[in-house]
Amino acid sequence: MQTIFHVDMDAFFVSVEEVFDPSLKGKAVVVGGPANARGVVSAASYEARKFGVHSAMPLRTAYQKCPHAIFLNGHRERYAEYSRKVEQELRAFTPLVNMASIDEAYLDVTGTGRLHGPPLAAGHKLHERVRRATGLNCSIGISTSRLVSKICSDQAKPNGVLWVVPGTEARFLAPLDVRKIPGVGKKTEEALHLCGIRKIGDLAKLDEEFLERRFGKWGLALAGKSKGLDAGGWFDSSFIEAEDPKSISHEHTFDEDTAERGRLIATIAHLSEMVGRRLRDHGFFARTVQIKLRDEEFHTITRAHTLAQASQLDTEIFAEARALFEKNWNRKPVRLIGVHASNLEESEGQANLLDQGTKDRWRAAMSAADRLREKFGDDSVSLAAGLQGRFRRRVDETSTQRLEPEKKDKPKSSG
Repeated sequence: MQTIFHVDMDAFFVSVEEVFDPSLKGKAVVVGGPANARGVVSAASYEARKFGVHSAMPLRTAYQKCPHAIFLNGHRERYAEYSRKVEQELRAFTPLVNMASIDEAYLDVTGTGRLHGPPLAAGHKLHERVRRATGLNCSIGISTSRLVSKICSDQAKPNGVLWVVPGTEARFLAPLDVRKIPGVGKKTEEALHLCGIRKIGDLAKLDEEFLERRFGKWGLALAGKSKGLDAGGWFDSSFIEAEDPKSISHEHTFDEDTAERGRLIATIAHLSEMVGRRLRDHGFFARTVQIKLRDEEFHTITRAHTLAQASQLDTEIFAEARALFEKNWNRKPVRLIGVHASNLEESEGQANLLDQGTKDRWRAAMSAADRLREKFGDDSVSLAAGLQGRFRRRVDETSTQRLEPEKKDKPKSSG
């Protein structure tokens, strides 16, 4: 029988900030930006959470709830560095590690009893190892499946270790709210409530055929999850199978709405550079480029265009994104703008000889630019069009989490 650990770092961004500034310990701290800035909370200390502050909450709302909190811009480089340190400790504990995001991972420790002891003892051993090596606390869930282990680590927070003995998974899950199931969001929760399902135990009692009729394939996955099985959503692939990204995107929320065309285009150029670099880092070429525009009234549109040939070049991504912007911007002040690349492929396909020469020169230039950015920082090299569009990047989910499959509505296509 397999033994799976889910390791989740406690208030990761805040905890890393405390390493560099111990005076923050025990205080209400919010990472995401200044209190009066647009944008959302990336992380909050447990002291701030007591006042109702949570991740993804608008910063201004967080300030209203907890005006005495310390608001920080955050440091992406520090978080990436400490994520690597944590991963190094996990891989020294067992080679079967699946990093789910910058601050959480699954470990398969099946058959390591002689080396690490029984599951609970092994969990405490790993817990102390991570703390000693990084100075950070984590919570560890232990069970026979990834799903139950993930729920376990959440129940163990903060700074705890929880083991569900094999055979007791359904009993452990039964009294928990259905929202505790990974993948069940607000809308699914509301739909389940309409069926009289509030607890995971309620879900487990229902007939699978009813759930399939009501929710389709997701209903069958829910039936399996309610029994503690790795079914559907994040748990479709095998444990050690790394999922490739389905899309890559970056977006920016302006501190003040702007209808300044030059600034908007410059921002699109800078976002295109960020997307292009991540495509090259992962060895992918995008067939579809999409823009996202949100105006001052929070009306949001997405428009996409499929390229004749897949690309990972900043210039080509920018050209497509700019064309979509020019065609769809209604001249109203813009609050948020984003560039998104999808339909990812491992090669760009065959170009004609004239185009191929130009592409090769641009590819060499982009590779040189990437090396300079790696050495001197992301803003050391930029397209001329993007110079005015540079901005202090907020530490948020889109820029710091490992790439995950997107779960968004399909965008309208312009061609």
